[in-house]
Amino acid sequence: MTEFTSQPLYGGIEAGGTKFNCIIAGGPDHVVAEARFPTTTPQETLAQVIAFFARAPSPPKAIGIASFGPVDPDPASPTFGYITSTPKLVWQNTDFAGAVRRALNVPIAFDTDVNAAAFGEYTWGAARGLRTFVYYTIGTGIGGGGMVEGRLMHGLIHPEMGHMRLPHDWAHDPFAGVCPFHGDCFEGLASGPAIAQRWNADPKTLPLEHAAWQLEARYIALAMVNTICVLSPQRIILGGGVMEQAFLFPMIRREVQRLLNGYIVHEAILEHIDDYIVPPALGGRAGVFGAIALARHLDASTNAQETR
Repeated sequence: MTEFTSQPLYGGIEAGGTKFNCIIAGGPDHVVAEARFPTTTPQETLAQVIAFFARAPSPPKAIGIASFGPVDPDPASPTFGYITSTPKLVWQNTDFAGAVRRALNVPIAFDTDVNAAAFGEYTWGAARGLRTFVYYTIGTGIGGGGMVEGRLMHGLIHPEMGHMRLPHDWAHDPFAGVCPFHGDCFEGLASGPAIAQRWNADPKTLPLEHAAWQLEARYIALAMVNTICVLSPQRIILGGGVMEQAFLFPMIRREVQRLLNGYIVHEAILEHIDDYIVPPALGGRAGVFGAIALARHLDASTNAQETR
């Protein structure tokens, strides 16, 4: 823990399906306090979140929330800051941002965990200097977010890249998938639980030569090719627990090149793909520092409006 009392402090909440990470910081090199605890019920978990920030010597200027979803990220919506139709049933229709704002009386920035992680990488990591890029987390679930022309991706709600449909060769892979909504979407076929159920083993115990990894690389590459063709990102960042198996990166890069078959003519893909499909520079802390980046951005935007 490092303390720099002269720098402004912000709060960050990375809300995952299995655990919450909370932090008070100015950035990656300026961390004052942090805590983590398991995701249980909204009442119990949010009480722990609020207690963590209430114990701070001084309140953060703003708090950023990076949440599992689906969520409502539209500030003009009456359900802004809600977790909505999540598969984690006990959290459906939870007023997440509102509960934190009412208890702590500070401004709240709210977005998906993947958009926040993307913003963290844009602020301090592998997406610095870029205007259009994509961040995926591939782990317990699969999600994607990022920026287009310098703006975080939003629309009707937010991207749900983990639920894109991929070609599924049932003869080669008869596994039905684990997604409770779609079965064999990207998340249903390639998330950590999908690997575990398909092969009846903890993915971390599967050796490099196991057939699981070539299949995994193919599914991820198919999704990346879809992403490249739709969004034309300047870079793709792949994080999450599955991607901690670093040997997947060269397998995915080769498969992306093979699937594109020379159609996208750009040196980033043809000659420098090692720098095009990359891990997050912030590692496993992209999400929580992304939440800090959201809070900093909200504070800066508010100050700019007040000085006009």
